Amino acid sequence: MKLWIIIALVGFSLSLNAQEVIKDGKRYEVKKGKIFHEGNDVTSTLSVEEQNNILMRFEKASEDLKAKEKLEKEARKAEKAQKKAEKKQKQAEKALRKREKAQDNYDKALKKLEQAQNKYEKLKRKGKLSPKSEAKWLEKLDNLSQSSEKAKKKLKRN
Repeated sequence: MKLWIIIALVGFSLSLNAQEVIKDGKRYEVKKGKIFHEGNDVTSTLSVEEQNNILMRFEKASEDLKAKEKLEKEARKAEKAQKKAEKKQKQAEKALRKREKAQDNYDKALKKLEQAQNKYEKLKRKGKLSPKSEAKWLEKLDNLSQSSEKAKKKLKRN
């Protein structure tokens, strides 16, 4: 924001000074094709050659100012494009992190489900499951299966 204020002030001050032309140590002001010196119209007292010289200097200063303003405008445009590109890059990085996290969550859910199934099968083979504990294990396996399905859906969304 400060940059914009500074640019505006510099541009304003340059536009005020662009009307002034210094020739032979004298400061002339050009307004609407008329030449003033110390507030007095001196257009008619100057020779045609001097008038043309002052007007040419004025036009050159005006062109320089326009060129400078154009460069400033292009710089602002480039800065804006750069910020837009940076924002897009950040969004892409964020989406990638989100996708990686979803993949990790899915992998963890599958691993937990597999470990629980292996443990359940092992206990069942050894005959160490009572009807109550078997019901608890089946409920646990069902919950783990549901959580892995949720993780899979989230992964597909991302």
